[in-house]
Amino acid sequence: MHERRGMTHIGQRVVVEREHLPNLMTALRAEGHRLIGPTVRDGAIVHAEIQGVEDLPAGWTSEQEAGTYRLRRRDDGALFGYAAGPQSWKQSFFAPAARLWHGRFEGGNSLVLEEDRAPPRLALVGARACDLSALAIHDRIFLGERHVDPDYAARRRGTFVVAVQCGTPGGTCFCASMGTGPRARYGFDLALTELLEGRHRFVVEAGSEAGAALLGRVRHAPADEGEARDADAVVEAAAGRMGRALRAEGVRDALLRNLEHPRWEEVAGRCLACANCTLVCPTCFCATVEDTTDLAGVEAERVRCWDSCFTLDHSHLHGGPVRTSIKSRYRQWLTHKVAWWIDQFGMSGCVGCGRCITWCPVGIDLTEEVAAIRAGTEPKEVH
Repeated sequence: MHERRGMTHIGQRVVVEREHLPNLMTALRAEGHRLIGPTVRDGAIVHAEIQGVEDLPAGWTSEQEAGTYRLRRRDDGALFGYAAGPQSWKQSFFAPAARLWHGRFEGGNSLVLEEDRAPPRLALVGARACDLSALAIHDRIFLGERHVDPDYAARRRGTFVVAVQCGTPGGTCFCASMGTGPRARYGFDLALTELLEGRHRFVVEAGSEAGAALLGRVRHAPADEGEARDADAVVEAAAGRMGRALRAEGVRDALLRNLEHPRWEEVAGRCLACANCTLVCPTCFCATVEDTTDLAGVEAERVRCWDSCFTLDHSHLHGGPVRTSIKSRYRQWLTHKVAWWIDQFGMSGCVGCGRCITWCPVGIDLTEEVAAIRAGTEPKEVH
C-alpha cells in the first residue's frame, strides 16, 4: 500500500491504518480542540473528554433491549463496535445547566455581569448518524435566524465532527425506519468506517474543507474499489440488523386521530413519569429557569436547567398544572415527538436511536406503542 500525506478532497475516500489513527487525534488537539468521545465508565460507554485512541472502548460492545443495557467483550479490537450509549451529544451544546445571567448589588447599585461565552472548541469523536440528525434538529431550533440562543451558539461554534458509520446497531435501534441512519450523510467533517477483516483499518471520507485539510496531515492511501465496497457493506448490513422498526409514514395522522385510544391508559399504568426517556433523548429540549440569591442578598443568578414534559409542574399555568395525569403527559410526549413536531419544525423529533426504550426502567417501547395505536379501532374524538 502506497501511503502518503497531502490534501484530500470533499467526498474522497481514503484508508487510514489503525496504527495511524492516533495521529488524527493528535492533529485535532494541536488545532486547539478538546476531544469528546466514547469511553468506558461506570459500566457503560459514555461521552467524556478523551486524550486519544487509548481512551476509546476497544473491544467492547453493548447489549440493549427494553429496559436493559450491559457491556460485554467482543472477540476483536474494534474501537467503535457498540450501539448508541446513554448520552447523546446534546449535553455538550444544550447544557444540563447553563447560567443565563448573574448580578451583584454593589455600592448601592445593581450590576448585571457579562457571561463568559468562550467555551473550548470541541471535537466530537465517534458521532453516529442518528445523533448527527439530532444535532441538525437542535441547530434549527437554537440557531434559527430570528431567535439565536447565545449559550448554544457559543458552545457549537468551531465544532469538528469525526463521525463513525454505524456497523453495530443495538437491539433498540430503528434509525433505518426514520431515515436518519445508519449512514451519516451530512453534518460531519470526517466520517470513518471501521474495517476489521484482514487488517484493522478505517475508510475515511472528508465531509468539509476542514476535514480534508486535517486528513492531509495523517498518513493515508486512496481507498480501492474493494475497500469502498467493504465500507458500504458494513453500513448496509447494519441497516438490515436493526433491533426495532417503526412505520413512519402517516404516523402523525394516526396518532392525532386516536388521542383517546385506550392504549394511552394502558401505557400510563406502567409509566413512572421518571423522565428518563426525555433526558436520554437527543432532541428533547424542555427547560426551566431557576433564580437564586445568596443569603446576604448581594449575589443573584438565573440558571436554565433541563426539564421534562413528564414533570407535573412543566404544564403549570395560572391556577395549576394542565396535565395532571400520567396518561396526558405520556400522550403529550409521544404526540409531540412524532406528530406535532412535524407541524412545528417540518421534521420528526425522533431519530430512531432507541435510547428511550433502553433506558426506560419499565421497558416501555415507543415503536410498540405506536404500532398498537396504529392497529387500533375507529378514530376517536377528544372531549
